Amino acid sequence: MKNEHHDGDLFSLGRDSFGQLIMIDADGVRHVGVIPLRLFPFSDRDHWISLVGPGNVEVLLIEDLTKLPTHLREVLESELADREFLPVIEQLTHCSSDTEPSEWHVQTDRGPTRFVLKSEDDIRSLGPGKLLIVDAIGMRYLVPDFRKLDSYSRRVMEEYA
Repeated sequence: MKNEHHDGDLFSLGRDSFGQLIMIDADGVRHVGVIPLRLFPFSDRDHWISLVGPGNVEVLLIEDLTKLPTHLREVLESELADREFLPVIEQLTHCSSDTEPSEWHVQTDRGPTRFVLKSEDDIRSLGPGKLLIVDAIGMRYLVPDFRKLDSYSRRVMEEYA
């Protein structure tokens, strides 16, 4: 295992030659292909991180990420950041129709893109003005506050909010 990190009785993390994350628990059991996932509430980014193995079986629950040694925390934060790629929609430049499925052309904080929205059920309100949009292939987009967007973007998104 390369890039191995140990911390006494806690656990260790590293990667195998295929780039999979490996965890060795306090009992010395090796878990290959673990994935860190944030648990509810998602807004509490430093607490309740689950490490799941094959078959989505939880192998470790981390109550407080900030209490981990720096090297373990950095590995987990890097993994979580890679998994939580979430472009922010800054403008809706075109929506193909008022009925689903519809094609959306948007400007994000990572550049322009377009996607297909299958149904209005794929837009979830996360609070006043805040939307999570999931496209037809499962890509997620965040709209922090559609009320602050231009009039066209705001008008289309108000229909879904």
